[in-house]
Amino acid sequence: MPDLPIAKLPRGAQWAALVAISAVASAAFEVLGLPAALLLGPMIGGILLGSNGASIRPHRTFMYAAQAMVGCLVARSVTSDIVFTFVKDWPLFLGVVLVIVFLSCVLGWLLARMQILPGTTAVWGTAPGAASAMMVLAGEFGADARLVAFMQYLRVVFVAAFASIVARVWVGGSVAGGAHREWFPPIQWLGFGETLLIAAAGGFLGAWLRIPAGALLIPMIIGSALESSGLVAITLPQWLLALGYAVLGWGIGLSFTRQSLVHASRALPVILLSIVVLIGASGLLAALLVYLAGIDPMTAYLATSPGGMDSVVIIGAATHADLSFVMALQTVRFLIVLIVGPPLARFIAQRLL
Repeated sequence: MPDLPIAKLPRGAQWAALVAISAVASAAFEVLGLPAALLLGPMIGGILLGSNGASIRPHRTFMYAAQAMVGCLVARSVTSDIVFTFVKDWPLFLGVVLVIVFLSCVLGWLLARMQILPGTTAVWGTAPGAASAMMVLAGEFGADARLVAFMQYLRVVFVAAFASIVARVWVGGSVAGGAHREWFPPIQWLGFGETLLIAAAGGFLGAWLRIPAGALLIPMIIGSALESSGLVAITLPQWLLALGYAVLGWGIGLSFTRQSLVHASRALPVILLSIVVLIGASGLLAALLVYLAGIDPMTAYLATSPGGMDSVVIIGAATHADLSFVMALQTVRFLIVLIVGPPLARFIAQRLL
């Protein structure tokens, strides 16, 4: 397979092209008023370059830092009210999570049973958890990590795009565009320093303990405890958020290589159908939350969205959704997937042999 022009460029030139494409795409999304434009633009730029042979990737340290920043963003929105709400209606919320997990398992089993995807690859590819964690687990259980990565990150892109469209329809003109952003507001230096300390310590601890999505979850837990108790005031200026969003978008987009796209091309129609089915079912569950629990539509939709925790949080921040509720449901589902994923993969593998 011949090299593509982008692969022959020096790394500095590749980064320059990535930044330029990301900036143009982000500006276009901002003009259209799409939420999470600062995430979607870099994601699109990463996909274009990654699928055309780019050799650059954000360093793991920067990815951890960006996840920690998003964790602090969530922590800033956590209140004690969400805990009471969750405890009060926990059967409904747990039921919603279990339905999403069950549906993803059924889709994975069907794809494997019909021999559209090999072995347990379908199970890990359709699992509604963190993409990076699913890739690691897939490799440990003998699945095709490349195909799992393709399925997971393609769903992340679809979830982000669908959520942005839904947010645009529901929230409309209230979504802040680029013209209304205050990029360099006056900084409360004490709160900013405390935020950086929480992000650094929590992100390091989460990565060191090798907790899936730990770089996001640990700062979120520490920050929410300190913020809700009034001990700290989490401060995140817009320029710092933009940098974090860009790193996350590049990390996702650049994971789409030419080889992975070619490898998955034959199964693409079925993979797309499974993604649309899962997102559609999540939308129906969101409607159930709105009707039975009185949750606002945007919060319910983001909470039930199948995967893409980082991007869902960013979109939620742009649309003023209840981030604490969104993360509560997303985290519970993630933990359930981690618990039932390995035995389920073994069970399906035994039945397919």
